[in-house]
Amino acid sequence: MTTVAADGTSLWRHRPFVLLCGEQIASSLGRQITTLALALLAVTDLGTGPFGTAALLALTYLPGALLSPLAGVLVDRVRLRNLLVTVTAAQALVVGSVPLAATAGHLTSGHLYVVAVVCGALTFTLSVALQAALPRVVAPARLLGANSALTAARTSGQIGGPALGGILVGLLGPAPALLAGSAAYAVETLLVLALPAGLNLREKQGATSPLDALRSGLAVVRAQPRLRRMVLSGAGLNLGSGAATALYVFYAASELGLSAPQLGVTYAVYSAATVAGAFLAGRFARTTGLWRATQVCGLVAGAAVFLIPAASLGPALALLLAYQVTYGLSGTVWMISMTTTQQQVAPDDMQGRVAGLVQAVLLATVPVGALVGGALAAWLGNVPVLLGSATVALVSAATLWAPMRAVAADPVDPAGNGVPSRH
Repeated sequence: MTTVAADGTSLWRHRPFVLLCGEQIASSLGRQITTLALALLAVTDLGTGPFGTAALLALTYLPGALLSPLAGVLVDRVRLRNLLVTVTAAQALVVGSVPLAATAGHLTSGHLYVVAVVCGALTFTLSVALQAALPRVVAPARLLGANSALTAARTSGQIGGPALGGILVGLLGPAPALLAGSAAYAVETLLVLALPAGLNLREKQGATSPLDALRSGLAVVRAQPRLRRMVLSGAGLNLGSGAATALYVFYAASELGLSAPQLGVTYAVYSAATVAGAFLAGRFARTTGLWRATQVCGLVAGAAVFLIPAASLGPALALLLAYQVTYGLSGTVWMISMTTTQQQVAPDDMQGRVAGLVQAVLLATVPVGALVGGALAAWLGNVPVLLGSATVALVSAATLWAPMRAVAADPVDPAGNGVPSRH
């Protein structure tokens, strides 16, 4: 079986790519069900307080910030399909251990925290591996469309996952509902197992230490001015938006008086906007170029955060809906453009390392922003901190527009607005 889709072949007729789309749906469903059920299990069955519940969520992100660079080194050194199968199977077993422990009467808060950490490590390792796998499945010129389609598949699971998780928790209870999360990960394992064996082929590498391998990946990022600026700008954007997101529910409920159903509507609108963004990303980036798409959408996403504190001036629900639509659309196009850029500039044998380093930088600022934003809000109040968070996000996005030395165009953008080709 051919691993890479020919340029003239529809991606939807290319079996490996279709399998990756199915994997994204199954993975997203499993993650959404697991996140909801773990939190409810901690609160309702184990009596975990607000800090413990927040810590449970934070522990799922911490491994990504700390371990993604090492995951990138691993991805570049092992057989990729075998790694995908191992990671997804481990997720199914780890999540499945919770209902088994609950049935045996031995479930503890410590067990949930361990599951959160391990699942976080596995999830972000899988993310790096899949970013490295996609350039082996589609040609470089097809990466933009492929990333858009995969984002749409993943978002479809994010839309249905919470609703399905809520129904299962209501019918069965949080612990049994985790069996559905485990089953979704098991389906994911079968899908990646069906990927072509050609993904296991590795580029020849010298006998370098993990530290030297990390340095070589960092050298790629540093050598690409636009990629480097995208990553640093994205870290600042995540810092500001992370603080705003951490305050969003409390601010909307306590200061704006929004009801739970109204909050649910704002989140549903955001999910729909991300799907629309995934479908629009390819056309917009091809029209304007990857670099220009990233510049424009980063600026729009940063400016959109100001709509959250503006909601305190009136009409609250309409302004929050406008925020979710604007941020969902622009943020999705921005991320797809940056991921495509990253995949195009990274050498074939360094896809994992570059993806791991980029992911670590982008993830590290999210919990920092959330914790700092929460602490400052307790001292200064919500609106001043939200204004500061929006300013950080917008200024970070604006750095993409600063003058920069000229670079070559990439295959996606013959007009010269793209990034250097990895070839």
